[in-house]
Amino acid sequence: SRLAPGDLPGYRRFIDYSRKVFQAGYENLAAKPFLRFRDMVLVAPQLAKLRADRSVYQAVSKYVDDEHLRQALSFHALLIGGNPFETSAIYTLIPFLERKWGVFFPRGGTGALVRALVALLERLGGTVKLDSAVQSVKVLAGGRHSVSVDGVQPQVFDLVVSNADLHHTYARIYSSEPSADKRRQKLERMEWSMSLFVLYFGTKKKYSDLAHHTVIFGPRYRELLQDIFHGDQLPDDFSLYLHAPTVTDPSLAPADCEAFYVLAPVPHLGNAKIDWEARKEKYADRILEYLETWLPDLRANVVTRRTFTPTDFQSTLNAWNGSAFSVSPRLTQSAYFRPHNRDADIKGLYIVGAGTHPGAGVPGVINSAKATAHTVLSDLGLA
Repeated sequence: SRLAPGDLPGYRRFIDYSRKVFQAGYENLAAKPFLRFRDMVLVAPQLAKLRADRSVYQAVSKYVDDEHLRQALSFHALLIGGNPFETSAIYTLIPFLERKWGVFFPRGGTGALVRALVALLERLGGTVKLDSAVQSVKVLAGGRHSVSVDGVQPQVFDLVVSNADLHHTYARIYSSEPSADKRRQKLERMEWSMSLFVLYFGTKKKYSDLAHHTVIFGPRYRELLQDIFHGDQLPDDFSLYLHAPTVTDPSLAPADCEAFYVLAPVPHLGNAKIDWEARKEKYADRILEYLETWLPDLRANVVTRRTFTPTDFQSTLNAWNGSAFSVSPRLTQSAYFRPHNRDADIKGLYIVGAGTHPGAGVPGVINSAKATAHTVLSDLGLA
C-alpha cells in the first residue's frame, strides 16, 4: 500500500498464486522422491497449469508492475541457488511458505539445531563420528559398501547415504565404480548454482533499528545476476544479505556487542577464475564501507572478522567449483530431472542434501531427507 498502491490488487493475486504453487509443489511433492519418469508424468499437468515453465521473475511480473516490488518478490530464488530470471516459477512458493509458517531462528545459532538432531539420533541408537573424512567407498560383490575413513580400517555397511557434494560423491568417493564416472561427466555438463562470498564480523557496539535479516539490493538487478551466474569476472557492484542474529539471540555476542555475517552472491570458480586469496580482504573492506550507509562508523567498530570464499567452499566443503547450492534449480534440473535420491546404477547408494530432490535451503534439504529416508525404508521393506 505504501510503496506501490496500484500494485496492491496484483500483490494479493500473486500471494494466492504462491499459495497454489506451495500446495502443489511443497505440500504434495517436496518430500516425494522422483525415481521414475512416470512420477514426473503424473504431476506434469499440475505443473503446466501453474506455468512452471515461466521463470520466477516472469511469474511475479504478471502480477505487479513496480520494479522494486518485482525484485522483492523474486529474489527468493537466490536462497536456493537460482537465478530469478532462469529458475522455474514453481519456486514462487517461498513467499507463501514464509507467510504461512514465518521464519524461525534457533537460539544458539544453526549449530543448536544440528546438536538437537544429533541428540535425537543418539537417543535412537545412532552414532556420530566427527573428524572422520571418508576417502573412498567400494561396492563389494554382495552389494555391501566398504567405507574407508582416515586412519581407520575399512568398515562394511549394507548401504550408504551420501550428504557430500554430489560431484565429490561420484568423482572421489565412488571413483572406483564405472557408473560413477558417467555420473560425474553428466554432472559437469549441468548448470550449477552461484557461489558466495561470506564475511563474518563482530562489533564492539550495538546498532539501533537493526533487523535480524536485511536484503540490500544494488543498483543493478538483472544485469548483476547475469554477471553472477554467467560472467567470467567479479562484478564491481553487489547485492547483499546481512544477517544479525544478536537481534534475536543476544547471547551470540558479548554484552553491548553485535554479531553479523554478510554474504554476496558471486560467480563460481568454473565461470570466473578469481584469485580469492589475493582479493578477499579488499573485497571485504569494500562491503564494510558500503554497509556504513546503514551502520554508521562500522569499520571503526569491527573488532573481529573472517572470510569464507568460493575457494573455501571448494577446499573445505568439497563443493564442485565452489558452488554454494549444488545443481541450480532450473526446470530441466528439478524433480525427476534432478539427481535422484537413490542412485539408479550403484545399488545401496542413496543421496541426500541440496543436490538431490527437492533442492537447496534448509526446508529443501530436510525434505530431501524425508524423501530419501522413505525410499530407504521402502527398499528395506520397512515402509
